[in-house]
Amino acid sequence: MSYRMPIGDTLRAEFGVPKKVKLLDSSPRSRVWRVEFGGERAIVKQILEAGDRRHGASERFAREVAGLRLAERGRVGPRVLGTDPDECVMILEFLDDLGPTDDWMPGYADALARLHALTGPADAGALPAWAAPTAADAESFLKLAATLDVPIPAGVPDELAALLGRLAPAGRYALVHGDPCPGNELRTADGVRFIDFEQAALGDGLVELAYLRAGFPTCWCAMSVTGAPLREVEAVYAARWRACTGRDLDPMAGLADAGAGWLIRGDALVERAHRDDVDQLARVPVEDFRWGYVSARERLVHRLGVVADTAHEPLRELGVLAGRLRGRLLTAWPGLRPLPGPQTRPW
Repeated sequence: MSYRMPIGDTLRAEFGVPKKVKLLDSSPRSRVWRVEFGGERAIVKQILEAGDRRHGASERFAREVAGLRLAERGRVGPRVLGTDPDECVMILEFLDDLGPTDDWMPGYADALARLHALTGPADAGALPAWAAPTAADAESFLKLAATLDVPIPAGVPDELAALLGRLAPAGRYALVHGDPCPGNELRTADGVRFIDFEQAALGDGLVELAYLRAGFPTCWCAMSVTGAPLREVEAVYAARWRACTGRDLDPMAGLADAGAGWLIRGDALVERAHRDDVDQLARVPVEDFRWGYVSARERLVHRLGVVADTAHEPLRELGVLAGRLRGRLLTAWPGLRPLPGPQTRPW
C-alpha cells in the first residue's frame, strides 16, 4: 500500500514533483517516504492522528519541527527543508546510514551529549518540559510489591516522593530527544544523527544517558550494557559534555535517580500506542506480555537490578526493595532471561 503522497501545491511549487517515491516502515503515528526532488533524495514525513491519545497530529508535528530546528544548531538531526502545517507534512534532509558497526555505542553517547548541550535557559518554552514520572507511578510500583508479598521498607514512600521532586524538569533545559532508541540514530559520514523528534522536550539529559543502564526503556529492542563498555560510553558522554559546555559532569547521582524513575514507570514496559491505557505494572503478576523480543518481566528484572546496584543515599531503602522484588520475580518465574547485550541492536 503506497498511500497518497501528501505534497500540496505550495510544496510542489518550491520543490517540484516528487520522483522515485518509496514508502518506508514507520510507527502508526506517521507515514514516511523516501523521494527525489530534482535528482536529490529527501524524506517526506506526515504526522497522523492515530496512535497517540493525548496529543493530536498538529501538536506532535509542531513539536517535532521545533525539536529538529533546535537540533540543527549542532547538526545532530536532519535539516528541515520545508513544511506544510495544514497537512502535518515536513520535508527533511536525507541521511545516508552507513549501517552496522560493532562500536556503535561511543558514537551514540557522543551525539547524545552534543544534542543535550545545544539548548539552555534562553530556549525555555521552545518545547514542552520533559514528562517526569508521577505520584501515580510511585503508587503503582508500591502496589506491585504488595501484590507480590514483598516487604516494603518503611522509608521507601518518602524516598519516592523526594525522587519525584528531583526528577521534575523545572529549571533544566537540555534538548532531550524523547525516544533515543537504536534505529532512531543513524551513523553517517558526518557522525551520528538522530531522527524522529516527535517527543522532543527540554529537561535533564541524564534521563537519556540512563538508557544505557536501564536497558533502553522506551525501546522495543531492550539491551543490557554493563561493565567496561558502560563505563566507557558514560565517560565519552561526560567528555563531550565538558567540551560543549565547559562544565564538568559527575553523572552518578543523577543516573541513579534516572534509573529509579524508569523503574517505576509502568508505561515504559509497552510501546507508545498502548501507554496511558492501564496500569502496566499491575499486569505483571498475572501476565508476562511482550514488546519486541523481550518480555515485561524480563525488562522489569533488569531495571530492578540496576536500581538495587546503584541506589544508595538518598535511595537506599528503594534499592533494598528493588533487590527483594527482583529476587521474588526470579523465584516465581525462574525461566526469565537476562536482556541481550548491545551486539544484538537492530540495524
